[in-house]
Amino acid sequence: MGNYNLTHLDELESEAIFVIREVVSSFENPALLFSGGKDSIVLTHLAKKAFYPARIPFPLIHVDTGHNFPETISFRDNLAEKLGVNLIVGSVQSAIDRGLVKEETGANASRNFLQIETLLECLENHKIDGAMGGARRDEEKARAKERFFSHRDAFGQWDPKNQRPELWNLFNPKKQMGEHFRVFPISNWTEMDVWEYIKRENIELPSLYYSHNRRCVVRDCVILAEGPYLPLKEGEEVVEMTVRYRTCGDMPITGAVESHATTIDEIINEIATTRTTERGSRADDKRGETAMEDRKKQGYF
Repeated sequence: MGNYNLTHLDELESEAIFVIREVVSSFENPALLFSGGKDSIVLTHLAKKAFYPARIPFPLIHVDTGHNFPETISFRDNLAEKLGVNLIVGSVQSAIDRGLVKEETGANASRNFLQIETLLECLENHKIDGAMGGARRDEEKARAKERFFSHRDAFGQWDPKNQRPELWNLFNPKKQMGEHFRVFPISNWTEMDVWEYIKRENIELPSLYYSHNRRCVVRDCVILAEGPYLPLKEGEEVVEMTVRYRTCGDMPITGAVESHATTIDEIINEIATTRTTERGSRADDKRGETAMEDRKKQGYF
């Protein structure tokens, strides 16, 4: 007889672990794209459970823009050492130095778009044919178009109109030479699911996700961290605020939210009453109505 006591988190976990194992069985050189954010941390935890007691059988790949929060880099290194996994770091600064990409200038400059070439180069150099990521469909309208197994052509580009049907849990990983797949095992999870799972599994996160005092600049209604990568505009002031982060990206583009939530229970209660998505405070998504989709088509996460 079946187990009728499964919770929705049990079902989501089972689905994600199934997809992760499918990736390992379907591709020669899989990897996990690790940003240091809560979703990629949860995905890494799921990968650990999928192959326990053996080690995770693929590397973690992090694209380091050089503008990351120090807390993220420290957490990344500690986690990789703790798990005993191979950590591959692609450097945007190195790509700039080599002339592969050109750095933006101005007060609103960002290295977010420059991650694309660095990531594609990293995947090519390491011959990665199946790259897993922690993106979820509820995050943003472009990501809602993704399949679990999302095909990328030989140039690493994504065509949202040319995705393969996925009936039940049947996936089609067939590809031509030079092509690869991005795979999203937690596609069906919501932000609330992620936090409830973090609570259930007692998953450690960077301190950024909890309320803390930080020197900030409010720009276009977005709370940004003051720092060397954020040139001030005329009339802007640096003020100390009590904030936390709902998503983890580059310092100059990742918006914080005012919050006094210092525990997971308090964060869950906060999310339950909010009216904005977690990417609603990302400055990179405000560059245009299709900003995320445009980046994804060219090879973004």
